[in-house]
Formats: sequence, C-alpha cells, structure tokens
Amino acid sequence: MQVRVILGLVLGLSGALSYGQLPQQPVKVLQPAMLNLIAADAELEMLAEGFSWAEGPVVEPDSGDILFSDVPTNQVFRWNDTAGLTVYLAPSGYTGLHPDDNPQQGANGLIFNQQQQLVLAQHGDRRLALLTGIDDGQPQYQTLVNQYQGKLFNSPNDLVQHSGGAYYFTDPPYGLRGGDASGQKQLSVNAVYRLATDGIVSVVAANLNRPNGLAFSPDEKWLYVANSERSAAQWWRYPVNADGSLGPAELLFDATRYTKTSRGLPDGLKVLPSGHILATGPGGVWVFNAEGVHLGTIETGVAAANVALAADNRYLYITATNYLLRIALLPQ
Repeated sequence: MQVRVILGLVLGLSGALSYGQLPQQPVKVLQPAMLNLIAADAELEMLAEGFSWAEGPVVEPDSGDILFSDVPTNQVFRWNDTAGLTVYLAPSGYTGLHPDDNPQQGANGLIFNQQQQLVLAQHGDRRLALLTGIDDGQPQYQTLVNQYQGKLFNSPNDLVQHSGGAYYFTDPPYGLRGGDASGQKQLSVNAVYRLATDGIVSVVAANLNRPNGLAFSPDEKWLYVANSERSAAQWWRYPVNADGSLGPAELLFDATRYTKTSRGLPDGLKVLPSGHILATGPGGVWVFNAEGVHLGTIETGVAAANVALAADNRYLYITATNYLLRIALLPQ
C-alpha cells in the first residue's frame, strides 16, 4: 500500500504531488449557488491511494480521524494528518459466516451510532454489525440484524440512524457471487429496510433494483436513496412518516444519460445542514439543492463511491476507486 500525504502536513512529501488521473480543476459550476458551497478554484487533495475499491468513509467523533472500507480486501483503514494511513480492522466484513460461494468481501458503509459505537454494513457476513472491541488485533463484532422473515440479507451496503434510534439500510446483491442470479440469494427483492429500536425489521422501500447510499434531510422529513443501476442511475427521496415508514417514492434526479460518458453511478451521499446534497455519481460528486437542482459537480476523474463530511463541515472526504481524497468547502 502506497500512501501519499498532502503538502504542508507533518508527514508531507517533498516536491509536487503526482495526481495521476485526478483533475487539476475539479469544480464544475452549473449554477451560481454552487459557489456558496465551494470555491471555483478548490483543489482535490490526495490523502492516500492504492486501494481496490475504497468505500464508506466516516469521521470518528472523538479523534476526527477518517475511517473507510476497502471492500474487496476485507479491511477498514484509518487516516489522520499525523500518522497517515494505518489498517484499523481486518477482517472488516467477512469473518467466515456463510462461506458457500462467498466472495468474502469486507464492510461497505460505516457509521457511528448515537452511542458513538461503530456500526458496519458487512457484505461478506450479510449483516449489520456493531464493533464491540479489538482483542489481540482481532476485531470483535456483534450482530445487530442479519435476516428478514427468516431469510438472510443479500449484502447490506449502506446505513443511517434516525434520531429516534432506528437504523435504515440498503441491501443490494453486490456481495453475492452472481448478484441476483446467485444461488445464495434468499430474498427476492433488493430493498431498503428499517431496524426499529425494538428489533423489528420492516421493508420500507422496494421500488429500486440497486438501492445503495442513503441519507436523511436535516429535518428528517425526507430519506434520500441512490439507485446504482446503469440503466436507471437515479436519486430518489421518500417522505418519512411519523411511525418510521416511508411514503411514496419521488424521483429527485435521473442521471442515466450521463453514465454513457462519465465513470461512476449514484452511490454514497451526505447532506449539509443547509439541505444541500453531496452525492457521488457519474463523473464525481454531484451537488444538489434540496429541490434536486443540479448545482455543479466535483469531478474526480475516476469513479467516486462515497463521501463524508468533517465534523465542522470544513472538508468533504471522498473515496474514489483507489483513492482517499479531500476537498475544502466554504463556511456555511
């Protein structure tokens, strides 16, 4: 694993960084409101590289460190300004459960819950799991949920927690060898699920073939969900009902035509306190206002998978194929 650290840090490399395929001028402005969020001349910083498929970045509450998954290699990495890159969890998402025809992929989406515990969407073990500790270098996990109506999940992909405590998560078949055609697939749909605080699991949306990243609006009136299907590359939103169920799906934006010319699909997303949505999609990170107007794109040059916001929203962290990137945002 080769690590590159931005200039000016304690472990900075001398000389200019080699950005490879990364655009030198990544910010593409479509609407003037884009410039309220990010400067036109903002630059991507390469923090680390050399991953197989970097995913699921999250900021650790106490330290401010960035944790993120490398899904195919079954690892979670930690990055900070001082120590650079270290392996944090191995294995991260496949510990030997359900070994039949299993690609043994690691965790994907990561969040810290309301108790500041790390919760992982584990592809290989087909569950949501809580990190309970690390014993002699070996992470210890507790299953939060792994089945619906007696059938194993496909491969939980991304998750969020509502202020009321319930988890919402997506379950596409990416962690199954053969996807929908896998003999290990037990659920007929690729759904969005809700895990209530009493342990009851319910399907809250089943209209998408490849539900992926998801995030709540700041007031939690809406749940945004990305659909990572090349023939239906879309972002949707669902009204959140008082009982935690979701109302009828509304199409926020259809980017299908852009997949013909740009790398990447709708995947991970985050929402700023202002309601603006930062969502990975064709070409990089798309920026929308709350009404779904496309304000501009942060181009990454390679397929972007997911994003995380610094605690103070000063930076946007981006996992993009083999890179961990960062770009500065304007004060809000």
